[in-house]
Amino acid sequence: MTHKINRRDFLKYHVTGAICLTSGLMAPDLLFAETPPDIAVAKGAPGAAARAAVKALGGMSRFVTKGQRVVIKPNMSFPTPPERASNTHPEVVRELAAMCKEAGAGRVLVLDNPLGPAELCMESSGIAEACEVIDRRMVHMVSDPSQYSEKAIPGGKSLTETDIMKEVLGADVLIAAPVAKSHSGAGVSLSMKGMMGLVYNRMIFHRRDLHTSIVDLSTVLKADLTVVDATRVLSTGGPGGPGKVLTPDTVIASADMVAADAYTISAFEWYGKSYRPDQVRHIREAHARGLGRMDIENLRVESITA
Repeated sequence: MTHKINRRDFLKYHVTGAICLTSGLMAPDLLFAETPPDIAVAKGAPGAAARAAVKALGGMSRFVTKGQRVVIKPNMSFPTPPERASNTHPEVVRELAAMCKEAGAGRVLVLDNPLGPAELCMESSGIAEACEVIDRRMVHMVSDPSQYSEKAIPGGKSLTETDIMKEVLGADVLIAAPVAKSHSGAGVSLSMKGMMGLVYNRMIFHRRDLHTSIVDLSTVLKADLTVVDATRVLSTGGPGGPGKVLTPDTVIASADMVAADAYTISAFEWYGKSYRPDQVRHIREAHARGLGRMDIENLRVESITA
């Protein structure tokens, strides 16, 4: 007896068979699982929004596996409290560290090279205190040159080498956790600009082409996960403030640091105006060099209320 199938069933079986042939047998529910968004945008309290945004991307276990060494890079180099918006909110950093531990990370470090006095920055930012409940030895200001190692930047157009924290070079996973803020030299300081806090001599960036140097650095310090703290946005007066602080209560997360920065540019006011991502030169150059995407209109964005 022959069994006739309609066109819909034929296509269903044909596609399922092709997937099984190319990737091995898979559970039926996995065959049709929805892929994570390119960008997750969560509104709510800082810690809850950070957790919700990462969960929307597939959870921290997508980025961190058992035993891995993780470095979280927030902004914490100014001796200012959270309401000034020059440092990442401590609850965002604590929640990221907690999620890394939940995913089985063997070690989690929160690192920055301070621009102000290290102890005062640690105390004022509130990040060390917030993370004590997870590990009191987790948060470090790294200003000793012996803790840095020279790293070549192959293909660098402005910056061909720099000294990077040894702990970062030895890490398995790098998480960028910048606060969204303006910057007098680069226009904005987000995830790519924030990578400068992991090098010893930042002044050399300002003596060269700053935007191109930021992109050069991002070729060797490319975050596996970016979580932008936009619970407060320092839209003028950055990077240290004081300036105009917006309070959108938002956290933006992406596996693409260029996309995360691009979305942040488009979502908020800067210097009293609206800007497109391509109007920020280091974002435009990073997109052109294939480090990520600034064409957020073509990306899938998921919005969540935490």
